[in-house]
Amino acid sequence: MSDNPNQSRMQISPYVFLSLACFILMAGSPAMAGEIPPESIRVQKGLVKKGDTATTLLRQYLPLSTIYRICDKRVQTLSLTSIRAGRPFRIFSHGRKLIRFEYEVDALQRLVLQPTAEGADLFLEPIAYDKQYETVSVQVRFSLFNAVRRAGEKNELAIRLSDIFAWDIDFIRDIQAGDRFDVLVEKRFRNGKLVCYGPVLAAFFNNRNTLYKAFLYTDESGRSGYYDEHGNSVEKAFLKAPLSFSRISSGYTGRRLHPILKRYLPHFGIDYAAPMGTPVKTVGDGTIVRIGSHKAMGRFVTVRHYNGYTTTYMHLKGFARGMRKNCRLAQGQVIGFVGMTGYATGPHLDFRMKKDGRPVNPLKHKTPSARPVRPEEMT
Repeated sequence: MSDNPNQSRMQISPYVFLSLACFILMAGSPAMAGEIPPESIRVQKGLVKKGDTATTLLRQYLPLSTIYRICDKRVQTLSLTSIRAGRPFRIFSHGRKLIRFEYEVDALQRLVLQPTAEGADLFLEPIAYDKQYETVSVQVRFSLFNAVRRAGEKNELAIRLSDIFAWDIDFIRDIQAGDRFDVLVEKRFRNGKLVCYGPVLAAFFNNRNTLYKAFLYTDESGRSGYYDEHGNSVEKAFLKAPLSFSRISSGYTGRRLHPILKRYLPHFGIDYAAPMGTPVKTVGDGTIVRIGSHKAMGRFVTVRHYNGYTTTYMHLKGFARGMRKNCRLAQGQVIGFVGMTGYATGPHLDFRMKKDGRPVNPLKHKTPSARPVRPEEMT
């Protein structure tokens, strides 16, 4: 099988780009309509630089007092103080008059500042894309990331696949040469360039001669999820691993020579070696029952799940924002970052699971699936 993907494209109705953005702006602002010729409007494009703020970007167009007032405005949780280095922006101006300021929050939406007769409007708007569905089929040689890149795709597609099949495939240890995936995905383009991906509508992953299937379905209550062809959810009570794309440096055993204490002790957990700062995710819904520092465990978090399960994450560099005792967590939520605090000779995560207070091997433990599609919705 060649590594070059066999790709089939189905063009769907594209969004119209804002190529005449100035015309659109004037149409939405009666004060400007008919007053400013589109050809006289200057468009400044760029990326926010380190140290840039709304003040440094807009001070030549607006008084400082006006900028400060605008910075107090919020749309959802966003404001002009949310500007971050590396993100694209555009300034539409006529002389020293600001017509519109756009800041791309992420690949899906932009924060827009538009002066009005009464002051200024601050709002979010979706970014327009050309969209098309495309089937990508690739055989793995070395790793999932390597296969995706050689297929001409972005790393984001590998991450999407790992999220979909995270309950069945451990992407740290299960991937091998000869594995294959086929995925139907929405691609989003701007000016002919792939920017990001929309929903993955269907995915097949052949891992070690076992075929896993996932189809995106939204039920009558509006909840979206992935299911196999029989309507069974691909989601399970626990993810197969608390972090993606690293390696196991030490397994579950009743006798292991401790690298620091230099004596044989049980190791009822799995050590995942990963770069410092790698995000660590809780493997299931639950509540934090312990969080803090310990001489041996370093910084750690213990989460209580349903049906008598607990999981513990040790040697963390630090905790994610908002982590505290009694904090409720959703499966896959980032709780901390890989470190080497406590008794650790290198950056890694020591992950442990218990059932009714007794250690279990996370790599061999089977957990039930989430709720299937309702029988009356199967057609």
